[in-house]
Amino acid sequence: MTVVTPKFGMGASVLRREDQALLKGLGRYTDDIQPAGLLHGYVLRSPVAKASFTVGSTEAAKAAPGVHLVLTGADVAHLGKLKSGVMQRQPDGTKAPTRDIPVLCRDRVNYVGDAVAFVVADSRTLAQDAAELIEVDYDSEDAASGTATALDESTPLVWPELGSNRAFSYHIGDKTKTAAAFARAAYVTRIEFINNRLVCNYIEPRSAIGEWNTQENRFVLTTGSQGVHSMQYILADVFKIKKDQLRVITPDVGGGFGPKSFVYREHPLVLEAARRLGRPVKWAGDRTEHFLTDAQGRDNVVTAEMAMDMDGRFLGMKVDLLANIGAYVSQYGPFIPYIGVTMSTGVYDIQALDVSVTGLYTNTCPVDAYRGAGRPEAAFLLEKLVDACAHDLGVPVEEIRRRNFIKPEQFPYRTQTGRLYDTGEFAGHMDRAIEEAEWQAFPERLAQSKSAGKLRGIGMATYIEACAFPGSEPAFVELNGDGTVTLKIGTQTNGQGHATAYAQFLSEKLHIDIDKIQVRQGDTDELKAGGGTGGSRSIPLGGVSASRAGEDLANKIKRIAAEELEASAGDIELSNGVARIVGTDRTIDFSSIAKAAKNPDDLKGFGEFVQDECTYPNGTHICEVEIDPDTGTTEIVRYTIVDDFGVTVNPILLAGQVHGGVAQGIGQALTENTVYDEDGQLLTASFMDYAMPRADDFPFFHFETRNVPSTTNALGIKGAGEAGTIGATPAALNAVTDALYRAYGIRHIDMPATPARIWAAIQEAAAK
Repeated sequence: MTVVTPKFGMGASVLRREDQALLKGLGRYTDDIQPAGLLHGYVLRSPVAKASFTVGSTEAAKAAPGVHLVLTGADVAHLGKLKSGVMQRQPDGTKAPTRDIPVLCRDRVNYVGDAVAFVVADSRTLAQDAAELIEVDYDSEDAASGTATALDESTPLVWPELGSNRAFSYHIGDKTKTAAAFARAAYVTRIEFINNRLVCNYIEPRSAIGEWNTQENRFVLTTGSQGVHSMQYILADVFKIKKDQLRVITPDVGGGFGPKSFVYREHPLVLEAARRLGRPVKWAGDRTEHFLTDAQGRDNVVTAEMAMDMDGRFLGMKVDLLANIGAYVSQYGPFIPYIGVTMSTGVYDIQALDVSVTGLYTNTCPVDAYRGAGRPEAAFLLEKLVDACAHDLGVPVEEIRRRNFIKPEQFPYRTQTGRLYDTGEFAGHMDRAIEEAEWQAFPERLAQSKSAGKLRGIGMATYIEACAFPGSEPAFVELNGDGTVTLKIGTQTNGQGHATAYAQFLSEKLHIDIDKIQVRQGDTDELKAGGGTGGSRSIPLGGVSASRAGEDLANKIKRIAAEELEASAGDIELSNGVARIVGTDRTIDFSSIAKAAKNPDDLKGFGEFVQDECTYPNGTHICEVEIDPDTGTTEIVRYTIVDDFGVTVNPILLAGQVHGGVAQGIGQALTENTVYDEDGQLLTASFMDYAMPRADDFPFFHFETRNVPSTTNALGIKGAGEAGTIGATPAALNAVTDALYRAYGIRHIDMPATPARIWAAIQEAAAK
């Protein structure tokens, strides 16, 4: 049977509706908004990583030209702190105490960029000039900045009253069972590595506008976010008010990647200032502030071991992970390493697991969710370890994976961490990727590179991740008087194409052009609740709800049309914005149907899909590199992706998501690195020092899907937002390591594998 893809429905390659406005410069981001009477705020930040301090006189700052307000920690003592509610239980059943983020520090600072004062003036420049007049006396102390050394006896304590830099301890698995597996192992492979810290660098730096509505006695916050409702909830707690006393609005957003999910200090600061002054107050961060203060990602130090039998089959796995969480406990910070290690065994049938996680305080910017939020860390760990196992046993890397994959007949499969995988054909997408990448012909290409004086390597990663965490995302749809349709939903687009994808679900049910469908997000006044965007949940959860809402509205439209056309609802079909009696030319358009409705509720549809288990996208990435040994420069010459996303909603949007994720993953593997010195100073605080990947760092990607529909999701969708990042980092580094191993016997290089690091590794190996 031939399946015909509808023009605008699921599976259609519909171009992004959002792009016309953005390409014409008609986007409306927070910093584009200029309310009447707008004032501007500037945050005075600590120049040292650890110190006690006192604020002397603020009178000079208050008297400076254009200044309206100066706030210090004492002035905002009535405000609550920014708290995390996701600390997991430790092995003894307790939850570790947190160190929450104060709106402004009162007597201690804990990292470079910590907030000390807030100045509001007629312009940002005037506010910054005034901030420099505030007298602050810092009594600097030695700082703790390194992950690997945070627990050393000689390392200063971030929070002395805790007696340690240990923030929390988690454990997953069965120590006894794992010890027995290692005792009977024929081989054990052990690796140590660093998962480097990253700064996400969305294209739009953060900004926020606070307003106080005197008539309604409530706040209005306008800011880029990944979901307005969680911000409303958290800020209501900070101000000790009911949540309906705060309206949160998110306009266009220029990238999120996790860090725009969080409430930052500037949000309560602009609101408090607006209430005091009776005028709107805007704070707009610059790129340096982004580097210093926006939540950062990754930063793990890991030791991992795999026990194997004589045939190279995995018996058990041990992991000891140190996770740097920075100076304070950020919003989801303690949950990120935990969720990562729940994916420790990946696509492999490993029956014994022993994973210990230690969270660490350091005098650095807080660490939190960054694209993939723990799952990229887990996949990198596992795929690096699996390659090392293959090398130790002298088995091809693809063969050791094939021997250890969870087989299709084993599904549904319960992992040792409690994850329940519903479907998967891992060997299928690996074999397809091997075929497309011409893996078997690699020796020929290797010989060509050698003849040109270059090194060549090929690496793969087979990954699985958890998406669309249990829960729901209700959708509300309404037929308007002009025949158009409006969808309201609580996710938040950050550039992914929600206005296009959601419209496709509705178009399929209502049979109207997607240009007649408006998608509204980002206003707590329009929708009372919503889960926001994160964990690739928007389409697997929100998309199914939108589809159901569209179906609900379609049935109501048919009933109204049937009354108007004097027919049975079962004889009505919808087509191109009209309702028609099947087999006739008798029609009524949607606008007339809207006018004919006797009850406004007859024009509203509702849909909600509640999912009890995650979905599990998976796939294989193969990366091929060529390295110049004289300079250490790496060129990615081929990149192949075969993914299983269950069901594809829009192939063009999907490819864009995957390409972007791969770019971020390769960035971590080859270029990006956040470096603090021993004093806690950030040495990579600009694009002059922090090497973002560029267009010429990438080849054209070959991307295809080999989908096995999810049985967890009502439409078979698995989600794809973070998958590119998860597969790319280990594939790229495995390729670099393969090239170095073939030429020089080098078994390990830490990320990022920069030209300098590669060149140094080659020189050291050549000298030996």
